[in-house]
Amino acid sequence: MLVVLGLVGAYVTHRTLAAVKDATRQPLKPADDSNHWHAMNNARVFALLDAGEDGLAKDKVNLRLDEYGPNRLPEASTRGPLVRFFYQFHNLLIYVLLAASGITAMLGHWVDAGVILGVVVVNAVIGFVQEGKAENALRAIRQMLSPQAVVLRDGQRATIPADELVPGDVVFMQSGDKVPADLRLFRVKSLQIQESVLTGESVAVEKEIEPVIEDTVLGDRRSMAYSGTLVTYGQGSGVVVATGARTEIGRISTMLARVETLTTPLLRQMSQFARWLTAVIIAIAAVTSLFGILFRDYPTAEMFLAAVGLAVAAIPEGLPAIMTITLAIGVQRMAHRHAIIRRLPAVETLGSVTVICSDKTGTLTRNEMTVQSVAAATGLFEVTGGGYDPHGSFLFDDREIVPDDYPILFELTRASLLCNDAVIDERHGEWVLQGDPTEGALLTLGIKAGLDPAFERETRPRSDVIPFESEHRFMATLHHDHSGHGFAYIKGAPERLL
Repeated sequence: MLVVLGLVGAYVTHRTLAAVKDATRQPLKPADDSNHWHAMNNARVFALLDAGEDGLAKDKVNLRLDEYGPNRLPEASTRGPLVRFFYQFHNLLIYVLLAASGITAMLGHWVDAGVILGVVVVNAVIGFVQEGKAENALRAIRQMLSPQAVVLRDGQRATIPADELVPGDVVFMQSGDKVPADLRLFRVKSLQIQESVLTGESVAVEKEIEPVIEDTVLGDRRSMAYSGTLVTYGQGSGVVVATGARTEIGRISTMLARVETLTTPLLRQMSQFARWLTAVIIAIAAVTSLFGILFRDYPTAEMFLAAVGLAVAAIPEGLPAIMTITLAIGVQRMAHRHAIIRRLPAVETLGSVTVICSDKTGTLTRNEMTVQSVAAATGLFEVTGGGYDPHGSFLFDDREIVPDDYPILFELTRASLLCNDAVIDERHGEWVLQGDPTEGALLTLGIKAGLDPAFERETRPRSDVIPFESEHRFMATLHHDHSGHGFAYIKGAPERLL
């Protein structure tokens, strides 16, 4: 069995490395931006796609589905469980331990042989389990895609699975929807989309239909909507220009699947140590055996067994287990901080890092906004709490207060809640925002003041609204109570309101 483990480990590793090299030789398929859809007017886009604003006919849909395939990200080619398990045995020191276990068993020392073999198996199991967790976590990017889409086909609006979308389909979107494919927008109404999954910017981008210049960076292509991004406000319609792996998020997924595996300094040093150790042990055992036979006239059989015993005793069978357990502890500590370590030895390389290049939004920051202070005519109020968790208090002159006792503050928090289209709710112990981050922060402020959004909207229902647009830079809402009194709330840029 020991020989089988060693041979299978070496064979599997050889095949895996060959497959990785073949994959990395293949050119990376870019997102389908060769036509520069963002730089074309709508008439040109529809002409190139052989489509129209009334949608595709069913026969065209079937043909294009056969041509382009389903609108889903391809599964990354990963090693199967059996291959991943045997890969853990591909290490010179492990081969030496397997040989030592086999020789020890041949000498009749079954307990020692079992201990050495147990150390090797435990080492392999720990590495196998950790790599399996990392592989599952990396598949999470597929969950970022929208499951459904509202399209126009044969002039009829219909809701279909998003993986049935094809280039040329006309898609409708509204607040709360995920963009199901890369779209060239041709109709918008106060449409704002959060593109932080692609650009890292937490502030939603206001979209328009006018083309932009060809070399515009992705974050400034306001005439485009990209797969996996979130509509936070307004409505819009667009024509599908790319699906599946041809989308921008598909390009990211493809790049992740083609990351080359490099040997870490620790693995290189351990491999060199194992080679030197093996050579030294064999040399000492050979010298000892020859010395006993030639100069002491000991029987050859006895000296062979003595040399084998010396070699087995010199092998540090506990070293792989100690290394693996130590690295696994580091991986678990990183996991508690939501950092995914794909390979155990990669933990060691963190100690050699001199420069870290990191995205800010959602990585160094939480991609959230929070109101920390409120300036009113009566003074400056501090607000405690963080994120969209509506638990917090108000401080004035470093003492906690009740907002009801300060009419201006209380009315301001009510305005921040009613002149608002955002929604926050609790999911699995975390508060999740649906809408614009700025509105989420203002909504949280109102709830911290003790206001109930459902009750306030029922007692003061909204009669009309002027949505926020970049031209006028404010939002206004009109409300009335059940006694017939009217209330107008407005929020926006200070230079526009004052």
